[in-house]
Amino acid sequence: APPADGPVAAPPRSRAPAAAVRADVPDVPAAGAEEGDVAGPEAGGPPLVVAIDGPSGSGKSTVARLLAARLGLPVLDTGAMYRALALAVLEAGVDPDDRGAVAALAERARIDVERRPDGSLEVRLDGRPVGGRIRTPRVSDATSRISVYPEVRRRMVALQRRVAARAGAVVEGRDIGTVVFPHTPHKFFLRAHPRVRAARRHRQLAAAGEAVDPQLLEDEIARRDRRDATRAASPLTCDDSYLVIDTSDLPPESVVERMLEHIGSAAASRTP
Repeated sequence: APPADGPVAAPPRSRAPAAAVRADVPDVPAAGAEEGDVAGPEAGGPPLVVAIDGPSGSGKSTVARLLAARLGLPVLDTGAMYRALALAVLEAGVDPDDRGAVAALAERARIDVERRPDGSLEVRLDGRPVGGRIRTPRVSDATSRISVYPEVRRRMVALQRRVAARAGAVVEGRDIGTVVFPHTPHKFFLRAHPRVRAARRHRQLAAAGEAVDPQLLEDEIARRDRRDATRAASPLTCDDSYLVIDTSDLPPESVVERMLEHIGSAAASRTP
């Protein structure tokens, strides 16, 4: 059960068709759009893509890693890609609220996703791994500000589709199942109580040697939730094609088991 100060609100659900949701990225075709399916090469279709959406601190990264290991797929952390651009914005001295300057930088920034020798994916900025440089509260705040711009999202969506099209992936983010891969049958929306999410973030920062007030983190999460849910371009939402999982009191392994069961059921329902 969630903490006593309030229930976990259900994520907003959109019933708009995929084409309408994707109106902000008309120049980037969605993988699998013609077939309406992302089934996996073993079924004779395109590479397997699993979409995991949800707010910061809902457990997406941990669950994505565990699920990808079980499925034999790499993890594509789309949030790290937006964070890399936010880092570039800050390092260039650009105001995150200056849409024109951010859009111009997004066009010229060198953000790449490279495969490591172990098969995992690594986000690089100007040829260098971003690592922990993108996990600071300052970068988090800038990321939330720049990710509302359609120009930024178009650039990121195009890159995300190219990366996942190579060999499939477990893709985590905020608009993966609604915009980036709307036709995959494997969509999950993770949610958790804000206080739980803040505690998780605090542990992550503490492990990296960052001392941050937990209340400030909770306030930051609330502000980002409002911005993500109300932005015009690709707001954080989900529709009836998702399986929604509350991770507040669930260990990551239990979340993964529910996902694997759902993926197996989806695959079976599509078998002639």
